[in-house]
Amino acid sequence: MTTLWDPIRIGRMNLPHRLAMSPLTRSRAMPDGTPSEFAAEYYSQRASLGLLISEGTQPSEDGQGFLNSPGLHSDAHVAGWREIADAVHAQGGHLFIQIMHAGRMSHPDNTPHHRPAVAPSAIAPDAQIYTPTGLKQVPRPRALSQAEIQDTVADFRLAAARAIEAGADGVEIHAANGYLIQQFLSPNANTREDIYGGSIANRMRFALEVATAVAQEIGADRTGIRLSPGSRLGGIDEGSNHDELYRALVAELAKLGLAYLHIAHNGDEPLLQAIRALWPGALLVNRVNRPLELIGQDIESGLADVSPVGRWALANPDLVHRLRAGHALNEADPQTFYGGGARGYTDYPRLQDQAQVPG
Repeated sequence: MTTLWDPIRIGRMNLPHRLAMSPLTRSRAMPDGTPSEFAAEYYSQRASLGLLISEGTQPSEDGQGFLNSPGLHSDAHVAGWREIADAVHAQGGHLFIQIMHAGRMSHPDNTPHHRPAVAPSAIAPDAQIYTPTGLKQVPRPRALSQAEIQDTVADFRLAAARAIEAGADGVEIHAANGYLIQQFLSPNANTREDIYGGSIANRMRFALEVATAVAQEIGADRTGIRLSPGSRLGGIDEGSNHDELYRALVAELAKLGLAYLHIAHNGDEPLLQAIRALWPGALLVNRVNRPLELIGQDIESGLADVSPVGRWALANPDLVHRLRAGHALNEADPQTFYGGGARGYTDYPRLQDQAQVPG
């Protein structure tokens, strides 16, 4: 029986165990999207998790949704991510940068250019988002033209190339959680009447074009993708045939030979079993709010190859050591999840730090 502590090879990486760090929005980048001075320390502290999947990182100015999210489309961004990658590698870890285009889940107040957000169709998500002046309703986006869709595919391709230039081990394409790629998948966000809308084949075209472009640019073995079947984040409704959609999408993605598929699981167990059967490579399954004692269950059953963790990784830079030794975990502080400085970011204590405090 495979366990959480067995090593695994994914793409070009030899990983020491089956844990990984999930992508976690922290909203601590500089206003221009350059990672903050604390970011290299934050990621390197958690390098023992083996594979670190970064926070969502916009591939272009139009891809930004949230305040102080990092980018990967300028030389300054590359330099910032290089510091992070070097720090993670120095501690024996691996870094995949998650490329995330927010699409309609944005607000002009949150971006340097203050333009309306872009999306498959000009449909607002009936959601709210934090801005510099507080919580506001997400406004109606502007529909992308076909030429702009191709420009956006090129943005993903270039961001992937810049990730490798920065020293990252690969990238994860964010096609989940209500952002641009999932907006194309969802009939309530995509009412286009061209080759990108209507049928399942058309609605998944953009996702496949992005995945193909990125894999061609940096290598399929350095490319992962994240999906969240059934997620309703950002006002998404994938419709009654979402099972058929994801079976078709995963089957097509499987042909690309990607390094991994990362599922943000929303409770549809039969669909997850079907995805496992369709996916020939490494499958990462993230179950939100699962009990700690079940962290290795999907590995042991063969349903997943890796169990990414979020809040536990955020609050415990030495999570691997704590789990192996059976030590208690730090509690995460929700008040410091988004924005701010070192507090709640790089100052969570490690066991060895606590042991060195005179008592």
